[in-house]
Amino acid sequence: MNICIPKERRPFEYRVGLSPHGVHTLTQRGHTVYVEHQAGLGAGFSDEDYERAGAHIVYSPHEVFGRADLLVKVSRPLLEEIQWLQPGAVLMGLLHLAAARADKITYMLENDITAVALEQIETEEGDRPVLKPMSRIGGLMAVQVAARLLQNNHGGKGILLGGLPGVPPAEVVVIGAGVVGTCATRGFLGLGAHVTVLDVNQNALERVFQNYPQVATLPATPYNIARSVAYADVVVGAVLKPGERAPIVLTREMVRGMKPRAIFIDVSIDQGGCSETSRPTTHDRPTYIEEGVIHYGVPNMPGVVARTATHALVSAAMPYILAIAEKGVARAMVEDPALAHAINTYKGELRNLSLLTPQEK
Repeated sequence: MNICIPKERRPFEYRVGLSPHGVHTLTQRGHTVYVEHQAGLGAGFSDEDYERAGAHIVYSPHEVFGRADLLVKVSRPLLEEIQWLQPGAVLMGLLHLAAARADKITYMLENDITAVALEQIETEEGDRPVLKPMSRIGGLMAVQVAARLLQNNHGGKGILLGGLPGVPPAEVVVIGAGVVGTCATRGFLGLGAHVTVLDVNQNALERVFQNYPQVATLPATPYNIARSVAYADVVVGAVLKPGERAPIVLTREMVRGMKPRAIFIDVSIDQGGCSETSRPTTHDRPTYIEEGVIHYGVPNMPGVVARTATHALVSAAMPYILAIAEKGVARAMVEDPALAHAINTYKGELRNLSLLTPQEK
C-alpha cells in the first residue's frame, strides 16, 4: 500500500503524522511510504531521517496527497487538501469532523473517501487509546497556560497559582473529569492551587476523590457550575463527547458572573468549545476578552510540543495504521470494533458522526 505523510498546513501545527520510527515499521512490512519535503521539521525530523527509515521524499503537496492509498496526518484537513486526495483514498488523523464545515463532509462522501478519526477509536472498556496522550498533553499544557496568563504582563491579575504563607492560592475550577481534566487537576495541585472538579459522571468524580482527596468534587449541574466559576481565578473547560460537538456547559450569563480578568481555558475548542463565549484562537494570538474574562481557545495545543506529541501519537496509533495498511478498511473494522468506532465516512455513507455544524476553525 502507498502510505503518504503530508506536511501540516494549519498555522502552528508542528506535529507530523508519522515519525521515522513509524516509517521504518511500515517499510519493513513491505509498504511504500512517501513523506512530503520537510514534513517532520517542526518535530525535529529531517528528510534524511525519513530516507534512512526507508521513505521516499516528495516535493509537492499534490503528489503526496495524490499518491496516497492511505494518508496519515495530524490535524483536520483543509478543503483543498481533501480535494487533492484520489477518490477511494483513506484519510487518518485527529479529524474532529463534528466541528468541520459541512462541505468537507459532502466532498468526502461524493468521492468515496474513507475518514478515520483517530480520536474516536474506542475500546469496549470506553478507553480512547489514541486520543488519551493528546488529552494528557492538553491537560498539562492548560496548567502552563494558566500560570502564564495569571501574570500581569499577560493581562492577568498577578496571581501565583500556589500562593505563599499568608497568601491564599489560586482557585481553579475544572469542568470535566476525563483525561484532560484529571491531568490538569494533577498539574494544578502540583503547583499548589486549590482545585474544584465538576463532572456529570459520578464514577469519574469518585476516581478524582480517591486519587486526590484534597480536591473538591461536585456534580456538573448548571447551578453548581455557575456557583463554582463565580469564585474561580481559572476555569478549564475539559468536556468531550467523541464524534459530537462539545456540549455547551458554560452560558454567557455564567461567564458574566465570573471575576473580572479571570482566566477561561477551553480545551474543548477542538470540538467546537463548551462555552457560549468560546471561539478558536491561535498560538500567536491566543486570548481575547469577553464579558471581562480572558478567554484562551487554541485548538491545537499539543501542536507546539511537536516532538513529544508526535512520538506519543505514533506509538498509540501504529496498531491501527498497520491494521488498515495490511487488512484494508473493511476487514480491519470487522475484526476490531474499537477501530470501527472511528470510521466517519465509508463507501459514500456517514458513520459514527452524530452532528455536523457549518463551522471552520
